[in-house]
Amino acid sequence: MALLFNEEQQYLKDTAKEFVQKNAPINHFRELRDSENETGYSKDLWKQMAELGWAGILISEEYGGSDFGMMGLGGILEETGRCLVPSPLFSTALLGASLIELGGSIDQKKELLTKIAKGDLTTAFALEEGSRHSPHRISTKAEKKGKKFVLNGKKTFVLDGHSSDLIILAARTSGENEDQSGISLFLVDPDSKGLERKRTHMVDSRNASEIYFKDVEVAEKNLLGDLGAGFPIIEGVLERGQIGISAEMLGNALEAFDRTLEYLKDRKQFGAVIGSFQALQHRAAIMFAEVELTKSSVMGALNAIDENSNDKARFASLAKFKAGETLHLVSSEAVQMHGGVGVTDEFDIGFFLKRSRVAEQIFGSSDYHIDRYATLSEY
Repeated sequence: MALLFNEEQQYLKDTAKEFVQKNAPINHFRELRDSENETGYSKDLWKQMAELGWAGILISEEYGGSDFGMMGLGGILEETGRCLVPSPLFSTALLGASLIELGGSIDQKKELLTKIAKGDLTTAFALEEGSRHSPHRISTKAEKKGKKFVLNGKKTFVLDGHSSDLIILAARTSGENEDQSGISLFLVDPDSKGLERKRTHMVDSRNASEIYFKDVEVAEKNLLGDLGAGFPIIEGVLERGQIGISAEMLGNALEAFDRTLEYLKDRKQFGAVIGSFQALQHRAAIMFAEVELTKSSVMGALNAIDENSNDKARFASLAKFKAGETLHLVSSEAVQMHGGVGVTDEFDIGFFLKRSRVAEQIFGSSDYHIDRYATLSEY
């Protein structure tokens, strides 16, 4: 299994690094946050990303993408994670494109994937219903009436849900609330009558929303995949999502660690740079080791998806667990080593701690994934 990028993947990652540092440094994130931007991201910047081909990384050439795989997208997510870049890259290029690719009909793929690849369509995956990740605990109902389905329920923590052009909804068409069977996926127009979107202001300023469905009607043709057979599709997309967010979290951790090292080399106390203090050197060494382990975990997981490994579910949980643990450690240590200024809004380092606490919960916390990893390993 390759734990290094090949030449093309490394070039894509380097291009992403150059683009992000030039066009979307952390000041860009700060400006969007302070201006209370309606969408939470720059549409012009997203258009530029799409022109670079980022929106179509996972989409086949047949539909206008590059089919560059998770290794390619993972490198980009790492670089956007370094600068906390707000964009629909994760919700659309990864989650939305994967849902349509794995579950869509030929006609749905032609219509939707082509638009995603061009940057003309953004998506949101409406899955979660509680405060903890539980993908099969779905009570939102989709009742068949003639050639339509009527939707009722509520979804929480929908990434980019308030600004998306299309909502991909997981709803129950049969069975009990915690059954894996009886879950179906629907393509829903966010302007549908009876649908209400309420933006959630997260502590890290990540774009999310709550979505309410009250007698929302969708046509039968908007069913994504087979009726009642949506959960296997969801599982496949969640594995990609868990690995993708882990790559982003790796970028968060790398940037926080690099900034902390620079601070240790510059900050003087008691007549000496604080990086010369042995206690801080030990703590920095631990962070370095954990970051390197996380790199291997994330790279292995990205490669497992591209190779369609039988172990990709375990790799996904390993990557998400390790990325969550590492980012929690590094962001906490970074703030502590910066001292009092670390908790002020004027210093950027605090953004990484806030991002850590939210990202850890996306598609399962570290506790969730260490338990899942053990179960999958038959412990």
